[in-house]
Amino acid sequence: MNLKLLLPFQVFADKAGVSRIVAETRQGSFGILPHRLDCVAALAPGILTYETAADGEVFVAVDEGVLVKTGPDVLVSVRRALDGADLGQLREAVEREFLTLDEHEKSMRSVLVKMESDLIHRMMSFHND
Repeated sequence: MNLKLLLPFQVFADKAGVSRIVAETRQGSFGILPHRLDCVAALAPGILTYETAADGEVFVAVDEGVLVKTGPDVLVSVRRALDGADLGQLREAVEREFLTLDEHEKSMRSVLVKMESDLIHRMMSFHND
């Protein structure tokens, strides 16, 4: 398989000859082998594992995203990714950086929810007039 790990502004990894991939969703982990049917999955923050003959087993901490498998190509698009050799440190990075929203991000999301709500109310008032 060919694995391409995409971030918003760059390609994080582009690997050929991938023999297996394990990813995490909200429902749990699942594996992809070369002859698996095409699929799409929403990824949860966690550890993505892939294996190649040249690199062996590789672990990457990923934020939320989406995985798309079409034929031999697997595209993974995530907000953020970190690679490392120590699985324990990667798990801590996921918990520290991806699962905890900072105060700025929380306030931004709150403002966006208020704006969306206001827009919906205005559109409903136009519709009722």
